[in-house]
Amino acid sequence: MTVAGSSSKIIYADNAATTPLDADALALMIELQKNFFANPSAAYNLSRPLKKVLQESREKIAACINAEPYEIFFTSGGSESDNWAIKSVALENLSERPDIVTSGIEHKAILNSCAAMKNLGCTVTKVPVDYTGTVSPAALRTKISRRTKIVSVMLANNEVGTIQPVKLLAEIAHDKRKIFHTDAVQAVGHIPIDVEFLGVDMLSASAHKFNGPKGVGFLYVREGLEILPYIDGGGQEFSKRAGTENVPAIAAMALALEKNCRAMRKTAAKLSACTKTLIDCLRNSGADFIVNGDENRLPGHLSLSFRNCDGETLMHRLDLKNICVSTGSACNSRRTEISHVLKAMKVPREYVRGTIRVTFGRNNSVSEAETIGRSLSEIFSEK
Repeated sequence: MTVAGSSSKIIYADNAATTPLDADALALMIELQKNFFANPSAAYNLSRPLKKVLQESREKIAACINAEPYEIFFTSGGSESDNWAIKSVALENLSERPDIVTSGIEHKAILNSCAAMKNLGCTVTKVPVDYTGTVSPAALRTKISRRTKIVSVMLANNEVGTIQPVKLLAEIAHDKRKIFHTDAVQAVGHIPIDVEFLGVDMLSASAHKFNGPKGVGFLYVREGLEILPYIDGGGQEFSKRAGTENVPAIAAMALALEKNCRAMRKTAAKLSACTKTLIDCLRNSGADFIVNGDENRLPGHLSLSFRNCDGETLMHRLDLKNICVSTGSACNSRRTEISHVLKAMKVPREYVRGTIRVTFGRNNSVSEAETIGRSLSEIFSEK
């Protein structure tokens, strides 16, 4: 893909950080911003189309994850959704000094929310992962105590792509009568998600991870589960999150998700071809590397660790070749320390510092994967 404002071809392979905005979603946003500017909470006729757009967007999103429209709460993104889920449960039970159970490889939106609640008197229990970055159901069972109020384990990891056995984990939490939340920010729009099948009580998502706009997301809350309001004020979002809704962004999010879900199988096949091409190219070049995470990972998601290399250097060398990859989670891109995810997985010392994350998206091609592999091979040959 060619990035706007650039005369040269840039290969963007950091889709786990953010995805390009879908063209139809952008057009819808512009149309709504220009011609439908009224406040959807107003009582006059000009607002009625906006009310309809909000309801239809809620219905579209709910249909994509097999939920009910009234179980969808619009937010500013995945971080807000994660904060809301964790803090609502913890604060409601604060006098009981509740325990929050999570894993050691969660996104910082979860880990730092847990840390904030710990400062208020909660306890936080972390379940270890194995070398593939997978949470064992047996390990989770041993960590849930009488004081546990909520269990939060991500559906798919943002750094290595490992997909967790969330259905089994949720069943264990429910056997012990605990609330189960999953951070599905990296997974929604990329793998099939059915909240009824998974059995989760809450689920977080962010539009910009599935070709929607930045600054908007949603939190699924199972019917019957009461959560505290996140923002006090008016009666928006069923009186749980006050503030005039960002209708253009919400509508664009719903459209982008709907399109991604319709094309999911076809996209996954292309992304699988991209990852296979890159891995084959590297192996044929003789590069000494390991692929992190489980074989059951997100389509197009690769965490590669090269022996006795520096991941940040590799990232910058690729950048000079107009190739965009990451050294791990984009939220940690300014730090040179080893990722907490790779530490938890115990990636071997001689490989861990040489880690880059290559994440293909629907706009990538097999030929671009070949170019990335060839470019890495050239970099290694120059050493």
